[in-house]
Amino acid sequence: MDCYQEEFQGKTLAHLEPGEYEECVFRNCDLSESALKGFTFLNCEFDGCNLSNADLTDCSFQECHFSACKLVGLQFHEAKAFGFEIQCEKCNLDHCVFYQMDISRCTFSGCSLVEADFSEANAQGVDFSGSELQGAVFDQTNLEKADLRFAKQYSINPEANSLSGCSFSSPEVLSLLDKYGLVIEQA
Repeated sequence: MDCYQEEFQGKTLAHLEPGEYEECVFRNCDLSESALKGFTFLNCEFDGCNLSNADLTDCSFQECHFSACKLVGLQFHEAKAFGFEIQCEKCNLDHCVFYQMDISRCTFSGCSLVEADFSEANAQGVDFSGSELQGAVFDQTNLEKADLRFAKQYSINPEANSLSGCSFSSPEVLSLLDKYGLVIEQA
């Protein structure tokens, strides 16, 4: 099934068939714990939707925008890598996995990314501004030119990640010293 420029309001997976959805708008849809294999989303908008714990195996997201969505526990590394691009604003992406992904065309502005896994990901130039990153894993992650201004609760080892040109704000930037066990007093 192919859909073009359609709007879906309050739908569940029972209302959707596998296929290509191009320039479609999904509002307040509940696709949580759904199997999205065979779905392709091209330049789609998701507003106030819940996709938590959905199976993304072979699902495709290209130029998709998520606003105020619940995306908890998604295994994005199981989605198709070709053309992967998502823009997330004020979304909950706690416990999501981006292991070894190229997310350089993605944005996570004002999002919750608690305990998300960015191990070995290419996050070059990614906008994490204003996001909550408590317990997020950055290991061998390329964060060159990434924007972490006003991001909170992150702990990033500068020796295990690429940080050249990365933007930080104070006082959170002091967390880059966490691995050294230093005690730093605020003046």
